[in-house]
Amino acid sequence: MRKRSSRTRTALAVVAAAVLGLAGCDAGGGSPPATKATKARAAKPASLWNRSPHSIAAVGDSITRGFDACTVLSDCPEASWATGSDAEVDSLAVRLLGVTGAAERSWNYAVTGARMADLPEQMTQAAVRDPELVTVMVGANDACRASASAMTSVADFRANFEEALSTLRSSLPKTQVYVASVPNLKRLWSEGRSNALGKQVWKLGICPSMLADADDLTSAATLRRDQVQRRVVEYNKVLKEVCAKDRRCRFDGNAVYDYDFGTEQLSHWDWFHPSRDGQARLASIAYRTITAPKPVA
Repeated sequence: MRKRSSRTRTALAVVAAAVLGLAGCDAGGGSPPATKATKARAAKPASLWNRSPHSIAAVGDSITRGFDACTVLSDCPEASWATGSDAEVDSLAVRLLGVTGAAERSWNYAVTGARMADLPEQMTQAAVRDPELVTVMVGANDACRASASAMTSVADFRANFEEALSTLRSSLPKTQVYVASVPNLKRLWSEGRSNALGKQVWKLGICPSMLADADDLTSAATLRRDQVQRRVVEYNKVLKEVCAKDRRCRFDGNAVYDYDFGTEQLSHWDWFHPSRDGQARLASIAYRTITAPKPVA
């Protein structure tokens, strides 16, 4: 019995030594034990928002085309806040991609005079380029109609925007979207009406629902301008709500609407569209929104 017990103890010692040896190998050359921090990192999902997209396509209206930023009643895409090459503007594309990258990997599909109803077709064109980011600035022309009664309804504005995003998502489910708010048209009227030349250009048909009879301060004119302004606010609410339903969409939090455009930020051709300086401010707002760690609340 003693010999058997001795042999048993010896065998157990050998097994224990082997187990300890294996444990030693794991401790020295295997994976370290998981800590709460590593478990938390493993559980945290990867961010859906890339703050450094590799390519950009822009859609929208005359603002994104740089209308009246260089010459009267003409597009000037090189001064576009989104994709322009003008050094004074320092466009979003240049800030994100560099000068060479912006020239090679950014595209401008905006059209002067475009409304939200035109956005699905522009999205189709942009999707062909397979961009990592699409910028959207549209809605001013939906409010800038021949009369306040001719403005795009809020329901149609929403439906067209939803269709535009759906059009993009059907082919590019992972492309990011930056959405700029519609500018404060009443503020632009207030700033621009101090310039006699600008008011003459306005008579050619620039945003008549807001700018017609610029010096008319009667109750009827005031009511008309307030009606246009309320519609712009409603459009921005739609942009925010629809964008919020898309995990790869960021709205600017009304930053463009809230920006206090002064005369230096307005075109000295029509005193309504952004000048190069104004385009630079738009580029700065977009860059800040896109590169922020978190979306604007």
